[in-house]
Amino acid sequence: MIIMRPAATDDLLPLLELTRLTGFGLTTLPTDRELLRKRIAKSTRSFSNIPDQPGDENYLLVMEDTKRKQVVGTAGIIAKVGGFEPFYAYRIVPTVHESTFLKVRKEIRTLHLVSEHNGPSEVCSLFLAPDARGGQNGRLLSLSRFMFMAENPRAFEANVIAEMRGIIDDQGRSPFWDAIGKHFFEIDFPTADYLSLVNRRFIADLMPRHPIYTTLLPPEAQAVIGQVHQQSVPALKLLESEGFRFTGMLDIFEGGPIVSCPLEQVRTIRGSRRATVVDVSHEPLATEICVMAAGSMDFRACRGEVEIVASGVRISAECAKALRLGIGDSLRFAPLRAPIPHDLQEAPGSDETPNANDPMIADRS
Repeated sequence: MIIMRPAATDDLLPLLELTRLTGFGLTTLPTDRELLRKRIAKSTRSFSNIPDQPGDENYLLVMEDTKRKQVVGTAGIIAKVGGFEPFYAYRIVPTVHESTFLKVRKEIRTLHLVSEHNGPSEVCSLFLAPDARGGQNGRLLSLSRFMFMAENPRAFEANVIAEMRGIIDDQGRSPFWDAIGKHFFEIDFPTADYLSLVNRRFIADLMPRHPIYTTLLPPEAQAVIGQVHQQSVPALKLLESEGFRFTGMLDIFEGGPIVSCPLEQVRTIRGSRRATVVDVSHEPLATEICVMAAGSMDFRACRGEVEIVASGVRISAECAKALRLGIGDSLRFAPLRAPIPHDLQEAPGSDETPNANDPMIADRS
C-alpha cells in the first residue's frame, strides 16, 4: 500500500538517501543531514499546532510504500513565503520600442527584481524515487498536498504558487545563471542554490536592482527563460490541470517559471468532499478511483475506491487501515483525475488521458 503521511524523525536517513537522487535545482531538499533534520523538526512542529492563519509553518509529507517499509517520495507546503527573509523573483515586463523613421517596431522584455515579504503559500519539495514512478504514485504525491490544504484552508494564503525547476544540465550548469547571477555572485549555480537555503541575505546584498534587457543576454540564456526542466514537464502539466497558470515571474537563479492558482480554485480542493465512513468493504469496489485523506495533525492520504451511499461512503478495508479510519469517522475525497476535456479525448498520451505516464516527477523548490 502506498500512503502519504507527515515526515518523522526516523525518516531522516531515508530522506537523505532520496536527496542523492534529485540532481540539481531542488532547493528545499538538499543533501545535507543537518538542514534536513531541521526541516523535519519544523514540519513536526507545524503539524502539531496547525494555526487559524498562515505564518512560518513548513509542512513536509513523505510517501511510504508500506509493503517495503520504504520512503519513496516527498512533497511539501510552505504556509507563507516571504516574512523575515523575502521571496525573490524576476517579473517579465514587456515594453514596445518603435521608430517610424526606421519602420521598426519591437517588443523588448525586461526582467525586474521583485521581493515579497507577505507572500502566498507555496507547494514545493516534490520528488518521487525512480523505482516508484508509475501507477499514479506521482499524482497521489502531488494531490495529497491539496487535500491537506482543503482540510485546513485557514492555515494557508488565498493564493498558491509553485516554482518549477528550470533548465539545468547534469553537471549543474544553468545558462540563465551563467548569463546573470554568476557575474554578480562569482559562484556557480549549485553553490548559490544551496546557500539560498542556508541564508538568503546574500541575494539582497548582491542582486542587480536595475531592469535587465533579455535581448542583451546570450542566445542560450534567452532560450531557457520560462522553460522547465525535462523531468518537470509532467509536473507542470499536472499543476495546469489543477488550475495553475504562469504568473509572468521567474526564479532568479535558473529562470524557471512560477505558476499560481487561487487556493479555492485548485481543482482538487474545489472538488473535494467530506463524508462519513458508513461501511468498510473487504471486496473490491467498482467505483471511481479517488485520492482520499483523513486527519490534520495525524494526516494520512492514499488512493482507492470510494462508493457514495445514502448516508455516507463505503471504502475498502485496505484504505481504512491505511488512513486509520473506522465506521463513523470523517473522510475527505476527490477524483484522482480531472475530467478529460472533449477536445483531448482523442489525444493519446496527453496528460489527462489513461495512456499518459505518471504525471509528476519533481518541481523546483
